[in-house]
Amino acid sequence: SSIAQFLLLVFSDTRELQLLHFWLFLDIYLAALLSNGLIITAIACDHHLHTPMYFFLLNLSILDLGSISTILPKAMASSLWDTR
Repeated sequence: SSIAQFLLLVFSDTRELQLLHFWLFLDIYLAALLSNGLIITAIACDHHLHTPMYFFLLNLSILDLGSISTILPKAMASSLWDTR
């Protein structure tokens, strides 16, 4: 058997809590974008940070941006538009 889609459960049935979840998710998303963007910029611009440790930190920041950019916008959209 194969799964064609999955069901994303809502956190709450009341509209006010759904909007609160949307704003919390938006704050988390923007904080993650800003912090990972600053890490990537700092490592890319400063040539003293081109060591293996910072190379792995750069990769972790890029992976975090990719994972949070696929999960949180979907959760925010379902909180805002009351969809599953």
